[in-house]
Amino acid sequence: MPVIFRIFPDRGLVVVRYSGLAAIDDTMAATQAYTAHPHYAPGQKQLVDLSGVTGYEKDYVRFMMMQASKAGRFANAGIQSLVVYIAPTPIAQEMSALFIRSWDDVDAVVPMVQHSESEALALLGQPETTVDALLTPADGRALQ
Repeated sequence: MPVIFRIFPDRGLVVVRYSGLAAIDDTMAATQAYTAHPHYAPGQKQLVDLSGVTGYEKDYVRFMMMQASKAGRFANAGIQSLVVYIAPTPIAQEMSALFIRSWDDVDAVVPMVQHSESEALALLGQPETTVDALLTPADGRALQ
């Protein structure tokens, strides 16, 4: 699947990594898996790595429907969540701009875009300077 995630419950963080062609169905499936996961908690900070995106599905109506569904979940939690997108390439920046616009009227989500991994990780208070370093599990567990 081109969307994978890993939850760090002790850090209050979830890392989402996209690769290849980002499809709406894959994003919806990953979101459902994340919110159903036992380590999911409202208000977790999110690091969304779009570095590996080569393209994305441009069905804007379905995209906005998906985001509206996610916004409802966040708004009902009653807690703000910081979402930081890593967007170093033009296609990643285009995709992150769609996400950012979709959160405009959602007070429960504070979205930000960074061009570098180290800046994104620093914003989230993480000591690592790369996403790979963060995702290298000390316990041998793979990404979800």
